Formats: sequence, C-alpha cells, structure tokens
Amino acid sequence: MTSQDHIDFFWRPGCGFCMSLERRLKSADIPFKKYNIYENNRHRSFVMSVANGNETVPTLRIGSTSLVNPSLGQVMKAMADEVPHLVPIK
Repeated sequence: MTSQDHIDFFWRPGCGFCMSLERRLKSADIPFKKYNIYENNRHRSFVMSVANGNETVPTLRIGSTSLVNPSLGQVMKAMADEVPHLVPIK
C-alpha cells in the first residue's frame, strides 16, 4: 500500500469541468492537491502524456492510475483500487 495522502488534481483557470469536479471531490471529503498546468510545464507535460497529447483537464492521478475528465464514480473506483486508505468512510 502506498503512503500517498491525497490524489493529484491537474486543472487550468476557467475550466468549468474542473470546478464541477472539485466541488464533487470536496463534497465527498476526498483529499486532493491541485496543480495548475499553466503554471508548471512538468504538470502540463504529464497531462499531455495521459490525454493523447492534449491539455485536457481535469486530469487526476490516483496512485498509478490517471483519469482524464473522470466522473466521481470513476474517481471512487480508482481510489478503492489504488489508495483505499483515502476512501472516505460514511
């Protein structure tokens, strides 16, 4: 098991899909850290490496899994598989 204490959330300003997913993650008490792809070329390059060369956001990295514009259900499944210790208990 990993000692990861959050999921990585790659976003860009003005992205409505990013804001919507961020609200859902907060509502579900999912710990995440945001990375603005316009402020760091390494973050932009990562997103492009998992999004077929595009700067598609939101992109999440959950353990060894990357998700491009995922639903909350996809996020929860990836968390259960990759970082079960982060799945909120309700």
